[in-house]
Amino acid sequence: MNLARTPHPITIDNDPDVIEQLLSDTRSPNTKRAYEKDVKDFFLFVAGCLPSRELVLEFLELEQHHAVALVLKYKAHLIKKELSEATVNRRLSAIKSLASMGRKLGLCNYTLEDIKGEKVESYRDTSGIPPSDYAKVLKLVDRDTLKGKRDYAILRLLWDNALRRSEICNLNVGDFNAQIGTLSILGKGKGTQKETVDLSRKTVEAIADWLIASHRSHLSRKPLFMVLAYNGKGKRLSGEAIRRLVDGFCKKAGISKQMSPHRVRHSSITTVLDNNNGNYRATQRFSRHSKPDTVIKYDDNRQKLQKKMTDIIADLV
Repeated sequence: MNLARTPHPITIDNDPDVIEQLLSDTRSPNTKRAYEKDVKDFFLFVAGCLPSRELVLEFLELEQHHAVALVLKYKAHLIKKELSEATVNRRLSAIKSLASMGRKLGLCNYTLEDIKGEKVESYRDTSGIPPSDYAKVLKLVDRDTLKGKRDYAILRLLWDNALRRSEICNLNVGDFNAQIGTLSILGKGKGTQKETVDLSRKTVEAIADWLIASHRSHLSRKPLFMVLAYNGKGKRLSGEAIRRLVDGFCKKAGISKQMSPHRVRHSSITTVLDNNNGNYRATQRFSRHSKPDTVIKYDDNRQKLQKKMTDIIADLV
């Protein structure tokens, strides 16, 4: 018997789909969606049509000066539209990443790294709401219903652990350990490396209550939080759904400030600083910020240091 196999020839696509390769090379679902949207926006501006494989290759084959001029024109267009600095930078980042992928594939001979983004002052406003207001939000949840049990568990995670909405979206049932009260999360910028966070007793009980009611405790690889509406039942709950959940409950609670999952995170971190006398180390551990400077900005905003200094020197003249 001849067991020798005929080797399969290696096929190389002479005209690869660079956008598809860029998206497949990106781990974060949010980044994938942003790249896809932003690349489409760029080609609609420069070519008046959606990006085809041929059009992308044509762009990547441009001379350096031509490509840079085109992207700078697009940047000027974004600024003229009065988009935020962060949005301008995100869209430029998508185009730079496209060119970078083209270079990796040997289809592009230029770089766009000389095109600078807009300066963004991060964490300018870290104000949120006090615990008393968030308590009103939690009281509005009807925990006798399946949806209420799910929503309450999400709202507790947002406050008790200051989780980002993407971190909540990516959770699977198996990431929750009720016995020791922990949750394994995919933190921001961690790739596939999960980190373990300890949960409060109230959060453990809330998640366990949701899982028991939804009969999903044994489905370790399924999403921890799923859509309950008929047309999408069973699907992973999206970040937009969590945003709407927070916005809806906060408005019902009579909170005038525009609230979002990240604003709840701001509120939670600021409350931690209020209750630990400005302990940066403990707060950094709680918030999982990689840079201590970020926590310092939270504390500066919390104490209104700039206003205090302004009042001091005003009284001297």
